Amino acid sequence: MAWENDFGEDGENPLELYRIELSSFQGPLDLLLHLIKKNEIDIYDIPVAEITTQYLAYLEMMRDLNLDVASEFLVMASNLIYLKSRMLLPPDEEEEEAEEQDPREELVRRLLEYQKYKKAAEDLGVRPALGKDVFARPEEERTEAPGDVFVEASLFHLMDALQRVLTEAEKRKPHEVSRETFTIEDGIAHIQSVIADRTSIRFTELFTGGESRRQIVIIFLGILELIKKNRVRAIQENDLGPLRIMVVDRAEAVEGGPENEGGR
Repeated sequence: MAWENDFGEDGENPLELYRIELSSFQGPLDLLLHLIKKNEIDIYDIPVAEITTQYLAYLEMMRDLNLDVASEFLVMASNLIYLKSRMLLPPDEEEEEAEEQDPREELVRRLLEYQKYKKAAEDLGVRPALGKDVFARPEEERTEAPGDVFVEASLFHLMDALQRVLTEAEKRKPHEVSRETFTIEDGIAHIQSVIADRTSIRFTELFTGGESRRQIVIIFLGILELIKKNRVRAIQENDLGPLRIMVVDRAEAVEGGPENEGGR
């Protein structure tokens, strides 16, 4: 995934005064699982060189978006680079004689364990409130129409969608702007105006095609801010489905915590 930091002619990031804590979203293992799914990779046979390159590209994009990247992401980057070097170097003769352990084994173990607990947490999260404390006998499984079933989109699905919008914007003839005054507050107001009186919209509907690169990024950060405050959710029918932004019900938003009172 290519990412170019060209927000301004002087190379300065105009978003430097605004930061979003990444801990409110996903961690490094979530990113690795996203890359494994996206590339349709066997988790037991991870191409470390390819995954490391893509992982670092996402970190670069986070840095350019001025997301507050947790130290765990950097530790994982170091581990991946180390694994990459281990995989590229020929094995020592002594290690060849002894049964050499696959350098990826520990990473695979961590990913499988994390995937298991994450799935368990997700299953508990969709239970009714009663079921969180009392595990009653489940009712007969009901079939629902595919269009009614949505899953929560991850931060990395959002970043992929942003990259596609930016790529399309690059194809259009750029317009000259002497100085932009589009702020995060403007981005949030734009999102709220587009989604007003609707329950959900496609991610791409937030962009008219006339925005500058900087405006696109600021609208994206506005989405992250609204997600963090539990005002909207990013959803999709599956990992490959179109991304949608859905308004959180007012009652649901209040249940999410004091900071969420006030609805959308």
